[in-house]
Amino acid sequence: MDRIIFACVHNAGRSQMASAFFGALADPSRAAAVSAGTQPGERVHPVVLDVMREVGFDLSDKRPQRLTEELASGATLLITMGCGDECPYVPELRIEDWPLEDPKDKPLDVVRRIRDEIRDRVTALIADRGWDRRTAT
Repeated sequence: MDRIIFACVHNAGRSQMASAFFGALADPSRAAAVSAGTQPGERVHPVVLDVMREVGFDLSDKRPQRLTEELASGATLLITMGCGDECPYVPELRIEDWPLEDPKDKPLDVVRRIRDEIRDRVTALIADRGWDRRTAT
């Protein structure tokens, strides 16, 4: 089974959304995802909680966590989320960067657009890798 890490700086927005979508869309017998950050925040951004609630996800119990060697151990792919110089580097992992705007302090319509782009990217990743629930045999 593949294990994916979605990482951004504060683990309070983009990576939390990506992990939630991945968990809902991917076949759990083929792949799983976690999210983490290089400088974890205290909580998920309130506007992120709002826009995810709009599409049926309650992230209120999620807490940002630090990307550690232990967390990265056994992972097969690290997806960084537009964090630039702050993006983590894990030598053993294949890294893919998704240049996404940080939702922190952005208006609701902008955060909705970011959420939708993340959902589209996660959906495409799952389809490309054959991790889709519908294709499970």
